[in-house]
Amino acid sequence: MKRWFITGTDTEIGKTCVASALIRHLVAAGYRVAGMKPVASGCEKTAAGLRNDDALRLMAASNVELPYEKVNPFAYEPAIAPHIAAQRAGRPINLDLVSTLAGSIEADCLVVEGVGGWMVPIGAGRLLADLARATADEVIIVVGMRLGCINHALLTAAQVGRDGLPLKGWIANHVDPDMLAQSENLESLQELMPCPLLGILHWQESGRQNPKFEVIQDSCFKFA
Repeated sequence: MKRWFITGTDTEIGKTCVASALIRHLVAAGYRVAGMKPVASGCEKTAAGLRNDDALRLMAASNVELPYEKVNPFAYEPAIAPHIAAQRAGRPINLDLVSTLAGSIEADCLVVEGVGGWMVPIGAGRLLADLARATADEVIIVVGMRLGCINHALLTAAQVGRDGLPLKGWIANHVDPDMLAQSENLESLQELMPCPLLGILHWQESGRQNPKFEVIQDSCFKFA
C-alpha cells in the first residue's frame, strides 16, 4: 500500500482540498483509496459524536469505506492548536493507536492529512513529523500560492528533510487568485524545491467552486 502524508506551508492552506482532489484522481485511475485525518480540532458536536468537516470530505472522496473513528480517532471541539485542545480535553494523542489504525486499513493507497503546518506540536514533546512517521512513508507538501510562498515552501521542505522523511513532491494550490507574478513564483519554486511539482489545484473564478486538479507528474501516481 502506498501511504502519503499531506502537510502544508501553513494552516488553512488547502490541505483538505488537495488531499480530496488527489484521492478523487486516484479513485478515477482505478485504485482503492482511503483517506485519514488522525488529528483534528475545530470539530462540531453531533448526535454521533464530534465530527470534523475535513475528515468528512476525505471520506466522501474515498472509495474505501471506513468508520469515522478510524478516519479521525482524535477529534477535539475547540479550533485551537491540537496539543492544547488535547490537553484541555484530557485526551492526549496516542501515536501507537494512530499507527495501529493506519496499519489496519486495507487499500491500494492511504492519503493522510496532517493538521496545521509541519512544525505543529501534538503533545508530549512530539511534533507533526512523529504523526507522519506513524502513518505514512512519504510526504507531499501543499504550497499555498500567495505572497511569501517561496520562503515557506523551502523552509518546510528543508525541515521535512532534517526530520528524515522522504519527500514525494509538492502540489501548488492557488489560494490567492490576485497574487502578483503567480507564474514566476511557480517557476522559481520548481527550480528551488528539492522535490518535483506533482500537480496544481486551480480555482474557478465564480464562487471558488469545483477546483480543477491538474496533474503534472502523472507517473508519480501510478503503481502496481
